[in-house]
Amino acid sequence: MMPHPVSPQALPIMLAKSPYSSSVPPSHEEVSGLLTTIFTAQTSQASLDAAYALTHLLLNRVGFRGLRSYGVLDAVRKAAADKKDGTRRESAMILLGALYEKFIPAESVSEIVFLVQDGGIVAPALDAMADKGAVVRESAQYALDALFNNLSPESLVVGLMPVLAQYLGKRSGKWQGAVGAYELLGRMADKAKMGMGSKEDERAKDLLRESMGRELKRLIPVVEAGMHDLKAEVAKQAVKTMTSLTTLLSNDDVAPRIPLLITTMEKPSTETLQKAIHALSQTTFVAIVTSPVLALLTPLLERSLNTPTTSQEVLRQTVVVVENLTKLVHDPIEARTFLPKLKPGVQGVKDRASLPEVRELATRALNVIKKAMRDDGNMIEGQIASVTADDVVNVLEKEVKLRGGIAGQSGDAELWLLTKHYISDMVKEDVNLREITRIVACSAPYLQHLLRENVSDAVAQALEKHFVDEDHRKFGQPIKPASGEIEIVNTDFSLAYGGMLLLSHTNITLHKGHRYGLCGRNGAGKSTLMRSIAEGKLEGFPSKDELKTCFVEHNQGEDADLSILEFIAKDPELAATGRGRISEVLSEVGFTAGPNGKQQDKVGSLSGGWKMKLALARAMLMGADVLLLDEPTNHLDVGNVKWLEEYLKSHTEITSLIVSHDSAFLDNVCTDIYHYESKKLVCYPGNLAAFVRVKPEAKSYYTLSASQVQFKFPNPGILTGVKSATRAIIRMTNCSYTYPGATKPSLQDVSCALTLSSRTAIIGANGAGKSTLIKLLTGETVPQMGRVEKHPNLRIGYIKQHALEHVEMHMEKTPNQYLQWRYANGDDREVLMKQTRILTPEDKAQMEKMVDLGDGKGPRRIENLMGRQKWKKSFQYEVKWVGLLPKHNTQISRETLLDLGFNKLVQEFDDHEASREGLGFRALEPKVISRHFEDIGLDPEIANHNEISGLSGGQKVKVVLAGAMWNNPHLLVLDEPTNYLDRDSLGGLAVAIRDYKGGVVMISHNEEFVGALCPEQWHVADGRVTHKGHLAVSMDRFEDSRPGSSAASSSAVSSATASAVNSGDEKEGELKFKARKKKTKLTRAQMKEREVRRRLRHIEWLNSPKGTPHPPDTDDEA
Repeated sequence: MMPHPVSPQALPIMLAKSPYSSSVPPSHEEVSGLLTTIFTAQTSQASLDAAYALTHLLLNRVGFRGLRSYGVLDAVRKAAADKKDGTRRESAMILLGALYEKFIPAESVSEIVFLVQDGGIVAPALDAMADKGAVVRESAQYALDALFNNLSPESLVVGLMPVLAQYLGKRSGKWQGAVGAYELLGRMADKAKMGMGSKEDERAKDLLRESMGRELKRLIPVVEAGMHDLKAEVAKQAVKTMTSLTTLLSNDDVAPRIPLLITTMEKPSTETLQKAIHALSQTTFVAIVTSPVLALLTPLLERSLNTPTTSQEVLRQTVVVVENLTKLVHDPIEARTFLPKLKPGVQGVKDRASLPEVRELATRALNVIKKAMRDDGNMIEGQIASVTADDVVNVLEKEVKLRGGIAGQSGDAELWLLTKHYISDMVKEDVNLREITRIVACSAPYLQHLLRENVSDAVAQALEKHFVDEDHRKFGQPIKPASGEIEIVNTDFSLAYGGMLLLSHTNITLHKGHRYGLCGRNGAGKSTLMRSIAEGKLEGFPSKDELKTCFVEHNQGEDADLSILEFIAKDPELAATGRGRISEVLSEVGFTAGPNGKQQDKVGSLSGGWKMKLALARAMLMGADVLLLDEPTNHLDVGNVKWLEEYLKSHTEITSLIVSHDSAFLDNVCTDIYHYESKKLVCYPGNLAAFVRVKPEAKSYYTLSASQVQFKFPNPGILTGVKSATRAIIRMTNCSYTYPGATKPSLQDVSCALTLSSRTAIIGANGAGKSTLIKLLTGETVPQMGRVEKHPNLRIGYIKQHALEHVEMHMEKTPNQYLQWRYANGDDREVLMKQTRILTPEDKAQMEKMVDLGDGKGPRRIENLMGRQKWKKSFQYEVKWVGLLPKHNTQISRETLLDLGFNKLVQEFDDHEASREGLGFRALEPKVISRHFEDIGLDPEIANHNEISGLSGGQKVKVVLAGAMWNNPHLLVLDEPTNYLDRDSLGGLAVAIRDYKGGVVMISHNEEFVGALCPEQWHVADGRVTHKGHLAVSMDRFEDSRPGSSAASSSAVSSATASAVNSGDEKEGELKFKARKKKTKLTRAQMKEREVRRRLRHIEWLNSPKGTPHPPDTDDEA
């Protein structure tokens, strides 16, 4: 902020009248007179006017050389240090601000004079921030702002940042100056944040962000030292600056841990360090680890390794983090910068750790460190060497020499030595970040006043050409479209959703007939981009009149009662299309014509595969030029996926943009991959396999990795009477089911069972009856023949095929409110809405039935069940009678009630008890619910404050998953769990299922997902179910399941145990369980009574006929 108002319009008029207009150098008296005016002016405005007059005089007559030759900078230093005269100190800052403001834009070489030569002249302005006079501090702030605002991104990093770091490194400065220096560093980092500015502005921000990121290794120790300053103001500003610096990290693996890491640096203690190391050990690293990440993490890891009091467990976690990080360091130069600090600590753990496991892990980490550092000096295959400042200096000196060298004025030789290194440092940043077009701007203005006339531009252009040629040699020529390629889209755009910037000034180019896969992490904005294109909201994208764009999706809200032909004909966009043409196109995709053909089927009867074909037929009728396919393989069986692949490849006139988590599908279909990188879209030619070869960190698209999303399922708890994980807990016996109006049964004579160790996949074509089988198992529907039995206390978590059906009636609620509604009364309300719980007319008649127990009290009518307790090897229920007081309640056994026909009443009470048992350890409070959502992978902020209607499809599925897991189910039933989930969430779900202690049964067409998890498969075809067990699971699909890893061994038992019930090892018959008998400690009197009973039984046995078996010593008197 300037300490006084200045009128920019008035200033040129004043200077135009100045007598100093010739090119003759001014006399020393003229300059001294102006300096005297500046330092003795009565007002700040008068001092500023004189300062502007001096800068104008010097710029017009002698330029930057006059700053030293006339002693201007020495005068500023002297006045700034005048402790007796506050006016002179203020005037010194005003003059310094005017020099920064006018000289830097006019003569760029003056930056070197201000920042580098003779130690620079920034320190006096920082020192003045501690002045007692407020006007001096305001003037100093004006000077610093003028300097900051007139420097380019390259100059900020190469010129100002080292000056600030050096100032902060000196302990003799004033604390207010340190606050000012930290504030400037924070402003630099904030200036690098992405925004919605012009393309040129955003490119400059990208360069500043990357360049500062490379310097974090020097900045972080300086700022961390300030966080521990005894002066609270310095510590507070240093924390703010550190928070700003961490925004320079473009590593999504570390980003969620940053607040914890900053807290650890701010409050260093054993406890905070352990928390940070634990959090890092829980992180799956997949992105390439670069210098900024190493700069942030190395000090913490080094402290953990070298602190004598670090526990063995924390040491184990530390060396695991070191190993995982180091594997992803691809640049040996960066490795040699940071890893030598960690190597002695890891060596010490290897030599001195008390646990063999920790020593073994340290040995592995040490080997990885040695490999990453590449002490032989060789580069990793495919690694491209960075350009150094010396490389640039050599080229620059050669080009300057070719054109006659420097002008040779007094003092220029000394300045040239500084300037060539200053330019080289800036150009090096541009070349390494491939911003080659900025080379001329970073060199020509600095050379202009040092070289002979009209030579600087030629030198700068020669410098640029040299490095353009080098760039082409290293990275190849820019990819040009093949001859005959037709470009249909080429636009620059930015994209935001709500308050979140998703893409910043990026480009998308589409060629006719190409099939583009859109890949990116969770929340990158893939579906948002597709919808923006479909709705015509993407800036620069051709309108639907120019380019017909069609969004192909599984629409679950169609008019279910219309026939397929009528549904398409009713579409307003196809009003002009005749029915004959519609029927013809429907036939092409498999909908047969004719009175009995599939075109006459109802839309509501279609399976997922047929719905996809219907959407594609609609796109064909619209004459789509571009197909937008969002997760097109959802709900499709293997045959339909193959059909879709062939369909897309055969229509070479259509361009496709595809979002899919199915890696095999992308491999087979895509011609190019668009990848989200630092809020930019980067295009890679070839399919997914070719992309992964170029970008190895993208291998998570091929493995089920929980890199970003980690789900944590609760333990299901014990089931009464079930002591073996292979014992059946739910069983179907000879069940058949036919949908109303259908002539053929969907399922016929099906028998199967599940256990706590089940990992079962249900496989079959679309419409084969897989979902029907699931619904029979869970009680969604009732079989017309056969029976379904389950453990009385069994809790089932069920997610439907169209998962969003669970939350469709609650769109106005937040996820937290939805969970509170669902479990408000201690029961799962969704269970109560199942068909098996709805009272049919027969059930209502059953409740009117009079019951005579033969106890002499006559026939009575049951009103309700009030309680349940253990009885023999089963349960008995407390029955409340209609019209009778509670004291007349009767205990009736489970078997008696079932024989009397009160199945639904018993089942409803069992479900209530099971739910109550599952919820026994959970408080239905917002804080607890938030923690539960966090375990399932949904941000608590979203869970608490965002309405379900505003969530993405993947987030809604997480809400449904959290609802199903709230009451700690024993059996998880998933109908197409891979639908709506992105790649990272899919990996998180797979790891959670693998480690889950309960049973899992799922329908999924995703071979990768099923193959990694399910050793047992049920194949459904023509209404029959065939069991296939003991299949090998593909543990290599998990990144953390390599040989020797703990995850591979710990989960192998639970996921690979075949269900004894389906292999015929368990006897058929009624599903019975022993109720657990509660053991109580006997009193001394009770123990005496027990001894009396046993003695009497023994005497009775002695008096019995010979051969009578001895009665068991039991206390069960029933």
